[in-house]
Amino acid sequence: MLKKLCSYLLPFNIHKQKSSISQTLEVTWTDGQLVLDSKNTNYSYGSLQRILRKGLKHIGFEKIKAMNSILVLGVAGGSVIKTLVDEIRFEGKITGVEIDKAIIAIANEYFHLDKIQNLEIIIDDAFEFVLKTKDKFDLIIIDVFQDSTMPSFLFEKHFTDRLCFLLNSKGFILFNSMVLNDKQKQLNLNFFNAFDQKKYVVTKLHKVEEKNELTIIEGLF
Repeated sequence: MLKKLCSYLLPFNIHKQKSSISQTLEVTWTDGQLVLDSKNTNYSYGSLQRILRKGLKHIGFEKIKAMNSILVLGVAGGSVIKTLVDEIRFEGKITGVEIDKAIIAIANEYFHLDKIQNLEIIIDDAFEFVLKTKDKFDLIIIDVFQDSTMPSFLFEKHFTDRLCFLLNSKGFILFNSMVLNDKQKQLNLNFFNAFDQKKYVVTKLHKVEEKNELTIIEGLF
């Protein structure tokens, strides 16, 4: 409790470790809240939770609550999952895919992710999982980063085509990306244009928490 109170004055780090995937992982009390950070960016809770919550709110909390299945690509500390379960009260199945086992260990210890009964965590590469899964989903949340870098496969046509295949009728995709330079801006535009706008409504939310951009895809059929 003392650390939590002191964090309103100065951030208080309580855990730091190396990761072969994410390089450095830190758990810190900041403004009375535990957050998970990599070397250069917030991984869970803090600003990231606000960013993804804004995307979920745009889709509609009541609409999400009525869904049956959600896929989260890039779990990290699980802040978006906590929003789904604690705030939206989603009771359907959540499948979380995370490549970094070290992050999941931290998420379980400090954020109690393993206590969520309707959550299944799969340790796998997001691209490999998308290629081989036979399940379909009402909402696919994509939040895949290695520190502040986004893997190139996220912007490949084969990946976006597969996302469309995995999406249930009238389902949604919520894609979180960073826009730090012109190259990333162009990649985001390529992702936006990958969806047939006769079949999908594609919406961009620009400059979310300054550096992030949300793309929301809604199936029309």
